[in-house]
Amino acid sequence: RQAKNNPGLADFNKGTTTLGMVTKDGVILAVDARATQGPKISSQKVRKIIEINEYLLGTMAGGAADCSFWERYIAKMCKLYELRYGIRPTVALASKMLRNICLSYKGYGLSMGTMVAGCDKNGPHLFYVDNDATRFEGKIFSVGSGSTFAYGILDSQYRFDMPLEEAIDLGKRAIYHAGYRDSYSGGVVRVFHVHNDGYTKIYDGLDLDIVHQEEEMKKKGLVGDGADLGQNIINDN
Repeated sequence: RQAKNNPGLADFNKGTTTLGMVTKDGVILAVDARATQGPKISSQKVRKIIEINEYLLGTMAGGAADCSFWERYIAKMCKLYELRYGIRPTVALASKMLRNICLSYKGYGLSMGTMVAGCDKNGPHLFYVDNDATRFEGKIFSVGSGSTFAYGILDSQYRFDMPLEEAIDLGKRAIYHAGYRDSYSGGVVRVFHVHNDGYTKIYDGLDLDIVHQEEEMKKKGLVGDGADLGQNIINDN
């Protein structure tokens, strides 16, 4: 889509898969790591989860420079708010700061489709914010060219009360399926867990090829101890 005041500035192909979901244990964020320049892959290890501060995380979809710069700018605004008022800004306030910036630059070529996740005194929260100054809260979001594939997994298996281990595995598998079907997504998968004490890096660079091998082994029943594996190989032959 052409930028209103800068025709042609945003006319480049973009692709990614990012997702977030709220559970009883906090917020799970999962992303891929592929960066593209039109039809070319420029990187397979981009960090698409941006650490705003020790209690807030943001995701990157769209223009890498726009998302990275403005979410780090929000980190400065949150720190200034904390120094001025003596309390941390809520997740809703941080997402509103980002939305106001997007509104100020609407039509000037920004390319952003981000999520802001965190836990505050009101519990876990997940907000979607984009370059059109759209902002709303939800339980699950997926953003990027592979989001339809990720939603196919999330919509069928997501539950708010699911155990933490199950939620982590769901996020990992949703990114895997998106990376498998969407040529603009891939590389490695990163999964972060946001909770009351901050956030934890669950996977910080798990190769999607390894996840693919695991999924294929599950389909063929090649999961278990050595005895089960040998028996299944014999049966397949």
